[in-house]
Amino acid sequence: MHHNEAHSVPEPAIGIGGIVFNSRNQVLLIKRDKPPAQGFWSVPGGKQEAGESMAEACRREILEETGLITEVRQIMAVVERRVENFHYVIIDFLAQLMDQPTVLPVAQSDASEARWIDVADLADYPLVEGLAEIIRRSHAVHVGTGSDGLVDLQARATDFVVRG
Repeated sequence: MHHNEAHSVPEPAIGIGGIVFNSRNQVLLIKRDKPPAQGFWSVPGGKQEAGESMAEACRREILEETGLITEVRQIMAVVERRVENFHYVIIDFLAQLMDQPTVLPVAQSDASEARWIDVADLADYPLVEGLAEIIRRSHAVHVGTGSDGLVDLQARATDFVVRG
């Protein structure tokens, strides 16, 4: 390996995603405006910034990309993606909508579109890899038929563990 090639290997970064449902069995999705996965639909999210907690990053990204206010609940998935010269470890949170359930998202920041999408219609959208299954399982948790995921037992939003 030549010296300059070593630098082309991307450093892993922490990505945070927010999975949000409304009272109509719809999930909040955004269409990605930038690589990686430009043009694909995903949940709001992005890179955790210096000085912010995972939960703060999640709330900020949802607000920046859709204008909606949420509270972070539990961790639904941890996925690793090495694509298009990006390397992300992505932590997907279930987040609760704190706005009115009828409020519409407004696409901003890295999102070209933002909308509520019926969970039953997910197959109609080109989703980023692995997301459909995460959304389906998260919806089961949201409506009370799935397991808990990793929960914030001490209400500090720093330690997410299995309830056991």
